[in-house]
Amino acid sequence: MSNEKFSLIDKLAEQHSLSRAEWTTLLGGDEASLFERAGKLQPEEEEVLQYAAAKARKVATSVYGSDVYIRGIVEFSNTCNKNCYYCGLRAGNSKLQRYRLTVEDILECCEDGYKYGFRTFVLQSGEDPYYTTEMICDLVKRLKQDYPDCAVTLSLGEKSYEEYKAYREAGADRYLLRHETANEEHYGKLHPENMSWKNRMRCLRDLKSLGYQTGCGVMIGSPNQTVECLVDDMMFMQEFEPEMIGLGPFLPHSDTPFKEEPKGSYEMTLFLISLCRLMLPHALIPATTALGTIKPDGREQGILAGANVIMPNLSPVQVRDKYMLYDNKICTGDTSSECRDCIERRMELIGYNVVISRGDYK
Repeated sequence: MSNEKFSLIDKLAEQHSLSRAEWTTLLGGDEASLFERAGKLQPEEEEVLQYAAAKARKVATSVYGSDVYIRGIVEFSNTCNKNCYYCGLRAGNSKLQRYRLTVEDILECCEDGYKYGFRTFVLQSGEDPYYTTEMICDLVKRLKQDYPDCAVTLSLGEKSYEEYKAYREAGADRYLLRHETANEEHYGKLHPENMSWKNRMRCLRDLKSLGYQTGCGVMIGSPNQTVECLVDDMMFMQEFEPEMIGLGPFLPHSDTPFKEEPKGSYEMTLFLISLCRLMLPHALIPATTALGTIKPDGREQGILAGANVIMPNLSPVQVRDKYMLYDNKICTGDTSSECRDCIERRMELIGYNVVISRGDYK
């Protein structure tokens, strides 16, 4: 089976696509997959992962060199009107102390970030109706006016076409919206009935049509996820061709219905980063904070698997431990400058350079 997987990795590197049957073989096959046996790799499985990572590094280097792009995240509200079963910010979590940053607070975070060399600001929140379309547009316009050499990325969840259009016209460059799963049945097991997989997909199509650099992504090892679900994800991304792909392991939160569920597979997350790089060579792929939470050197290993983006936190230190999508999130106590310096040192140790750049999709 390993030889067949090596051949499929080679084909993906050359042709950037696989059939459904080929994806199924690569991600699972007849043997128990590493997805189902997290942390218990056989030697031949380790060889497959290392082979894919080496190929992915070569492809990433051919497009982006040894550059790693940093994005400064401002998590400006942990209030959310959605009740996703996996998320610590869910509306039903009565134990969470909620907060909202003012527009001036957000601008101050970005001012500090600019001094530290950040040239992309990622404004992220729960789905909080307090922030009107007018407020978000005004914020984006002010950022683009104050920092014309910077990109603004929004991650505000599901919105209408008109709202996305208004943000885009105000100057927003990118939008992150993880689809979480491309399998509609699986989506229904992760979300309450008043949330719709079809609407999530509509949002992603709208974002693409409006000219955003669009990011989707998958939560690896989420409850009830199967190899078939992951095949659906790869087929969807192969067709959708997102400019950004967020891949992170599922990590449980103690105040959600999934609190007793096991963590997602670190190994499968790295493998999928490599495969996404081979499938979409120009994609912007972050080594996520979740990877660094599950393993101390997880972000470094993500870069070595083919990722090329790191997203340190610019939020005020006093609110960081309140933006907990999952338990034990790292870097909640570091200042923005400490985060920046730490990331730079970590990347240098593995032979990569943190660059002061917007880091656009090439």
